[in-house]
Amino acid sequence: MAVLKHIASKNADYRAAFNYLVYQHDEFTQKPILDEQGRRMLRQEYYLDGLLCHPLEFARACNKTNERYHKNQKKNEIKSHHYILSFDPRDREENGLTGEEAQRMGLQFAAENFPGHQALVCTHTDGHNGSGNIHVHIVINSVRAADVERKEFMERPCDSRAGNKHHLTNSYLKYLKQQVMTMCQNRQLYQVDLLNPALEKVTEQEYWAGRRGQENLDRRNEEIRQEGLTPRTTKFETQKEFLRKAIRDCAAKCGSIEEFQKMLLDEYGISLRDKRGRFSYTHPDREKAVTGRMLGAAFEKEYLVDIFEKNSKARNDRTKTDTKRDTERQPDFSADSKASGTPAAEQNSKKTKPQIYTTTKVRLIVDLENCIKAQQSRAYAQKVKITNLKQMAQTLAYVQEHGYANVEELEKALSDAKAQTSDARHSLKETEAALSDVNKKIRLTGQYLGNKAVYAEYRKTKKSRDFYEQHRAELSLYESAREQLRAMYGKQKLPSMKSLKEEKDSLVSAKNAQYEAYQTSRTQQRELQTVVSNVRQMLGLNQERAAAQEKIKSIN
Repeated sequence: MAVLKHIASKNADYRAAFNYLVYQHDEFTQKPILDEQGRRMLRQEYYLDGLLCHPLEFARACNKTNERYHKNQKKNEIKSHHYILSFDPRDREENGLTGEEAQRMGLQFAAENFPGHQALVCTHTDGHNGSGNIHVHIVINSVRAADVERKEFMERPCDSRAGNKHHLTNSYLKYLKQQVMTMCQNRQLYQVDLLNPALEKVTEQEYWAGRRGQENLDRRNEEIRQEGLTPRTTKFETQKEFLRKAIRDCAAKCGSIEEFQKMLLDEYGISLRDKRGRFSYTHPDREKAVTGRMLGAAFEKEYLVDIFEKNSKARNDRTKTDTKRDTERQPDFSADSKASGTPAAEQNSKKTKPQIYTTTKVRLIVDLENCIKAQQSRAYAQKVKITNLKQMAQTLAYVQEHGYANVEELEKALSDAKAQTSDARHSLKETEAALSDVNKKIRLTGQYLGNKAVYAEYRKTKKSRDFYEQHRAELSLYESAREQLRAMYGKQKLPSMKSLKEEKDSLVSAKNAQYEAYQTSRTQQRELQTVVSNVRQMLGLNQERAAAQEKIKSIN
């Protein structure tokens, strides 16, 4: 599957792009790899060509073009654009793709889609992730060097004239992806749909975070094995990957959003928020939520709701099938009834019948006098009257069931329900704040302990500058965690990770219980609010209040 990637660079040194394409670089630090004499090492296999310039003269040609048109003179301007065409690793073995052919395809792609731009086209056959996938780098100067014939994908007239900068819009990027798909289809290479969002979206930052995390985990596990112990885990998992696995697992079992939300919180400690038709998820070890769009199309609301509907339908079908099977298996007592002289209907009535519990939700009674639609349509008014009668009956049943004698008792119950809901919400917020604080402590403690060994080695080297440059990220994380923990605990001894996780588990349990209590209180409050409004409407108290307000206004 060929993937198109774009990188905009503000680096004014065009030689850096040439050096990266030609010489070997470290995957993590992006620094050149040197041999024993301190010289840069060429890549084992690469194919390099230039458009509108010789590849060795790319930097000089770009600088001349910039000076000629007085462009790219400011620091914050985009100096070059880097496009990467990465082919599927299977194309090499199964479809016979070679480096020479990929270079030819890359040259044709650059000439057709970036006409008039000085460009470097380089093909690598190794693949930086060790998969051996063939990929083509296309680096173009952001300023067009020559006038060209206007193409269909050029949105502005100036996009075909020399001296104007490369302008990448959403429609242009969509056109480029379509060209990549067409190119692979013509060559019968593996290809995915680049025009629709990916079901699982892994960004460049997440990919490298996973690579670095796995490398650190392998190093720690090796130390554990040397001590004669067995590592607890061998595969590093980013927070986003943890969210994806949890969402996939829960979505396969749930039939509604409410069930999905509760299962995520109970089993994984993940908070789900549905706002403006979009899902966002909060990892138990972080405070900021991650939107479903950042995880991929398979984790957005629309996609998951379809899964819930299918699961619910499958459940109903299974229930109907089981009910039908049980009915068919029930014995027929009609013969026994004839023998005993007892009617079958009488014997069936003696059998225990299952109780069916139905939940009815009380709704607000519609005020016909102030309903414009009811005044305009007689049929609609008649329908509303019937619905109001049903709601009145349900309201009376609710009042009788709960034993309310008058309106004052109802309003007092509503006031108590509001206070109970407010207290439950306040307690839930306090627990959430405490849980967030514990999560932060766990994160900082893990960050502190995980990089403590590197800091110890750094002190053994007497704080060598070279060692610090090689382990800048680990040392920065250690120092940052140390300072924050000192601000939290002062001179107190740091708690163990075990005690922090136990505290977190107790807070999660308390949060779940408080959340259920809050939901129950809020539901009761809303129901009472509706009942009180309906009772006042049935007794005419709302009209009396409105008339009194009008009288006060007329007096004033």
